[in-house]
Amino acid sequence: MSNLIIKTSGLNYTFSNGFQTLKDVNLEVPKGSIYGFLGPNGAGKTTTLRLLLGLLKKQEGSIEVFGEDLATNRVNILKRLGSLIEQPSLYGHLTAKENLEIYRKLYQVSQLRVADVLKLVGLEDTGRKKAKQFSLGMKQRLSIAISLLHQPELLILDEPTNGLDPNGIIETRELIKKLNTEFGVTIIVSSHILAEIEKMATHVGIIHKGKFLFQGTLSELQLMKAKESQLQVITSNNDTALRVLQPQFKVERQNGHIILPFNNREETALVNRILVQEGLDVYHLHAQQTNLEQLFIDLTTN
Repeated sequence: MSNLIIKTSGLNYTFSNGFQTLKDVNLEVPKGSIYGFLGPNGAGKTTTLRLLLGLLKKQEGSIEVFGEDLATNRVNILKRLGSLIEQPSLYGHLTAKENLEIYRKLYQVSQLRVADVLKLVGLEDTGRKKAKQFSLGMKQRLSIAISLLHQPELLILDEPTNGLDPNGIIETRELIKKLNTEFGVTIIVSSHILAEIEKMATHVGIIHKGKFLFQGTLSELQLMKAKESQLQVITSNNDTALRVLQPQFKVERQNGHIILPFNNREETALVNRILVQEGLDVYHLHAQQTNLEQLFIDLTTN
């Protein structure tokens, strides 16, 4: 049995104005993961998530959720997942408990579940306070609480930290991690901010202009970052330095520097030792490391 809880193949989508927003999207979300779905605004993230929920009609390709075809098993699939797409829909004149009570009846779950989810999202002490008086972070957590009423196995969140203050972002992030680690919920989180996804995701997919540029574990993305890092060297004689380093390293000359891949500190020390033993003065030895944010920018600005 496949370990993938979501799998799309050859997914294409074109709007009525002729703009193709998705181009051969093959999304793979492993069971038990927090999948960070990354891309600039307009990259195709929300369109993909809407297709997964059946909010848009599929045009080309296939969508499987829980190993079942969405086109023929939509009702059964939706019973097993929760979602928050764009802005939360709340009744501002009602309390958190009253909001949940309305949705509880729709989901047809026990009244005990209301208290459970309020505690889970940290809103159990809001009492008679109306939802319109909540901070944006509290509203977001209440919306997530609604999506959790029926104990879904899969949670789909579209930009859940968008517009939140730093405290609200931290609260939402910690809630996502808790749902995953303590309750085993698989979560797909879309965002345009890599630094935020990096703090909670186990897997990452990067989409740009409707196409996937990367998909894999966070560790694989970090390894990709390491490969982009460089060691910059300037010596008293760069011609000689180039000659003595070439047998052991992949080196090139660039803008007055000698450039070679940066792998680790030990290798940097070896480079320095070789140059000094050759009688060269080392004026500049600097590891130019690419952070994940820069890697994301590089991938999505071509």
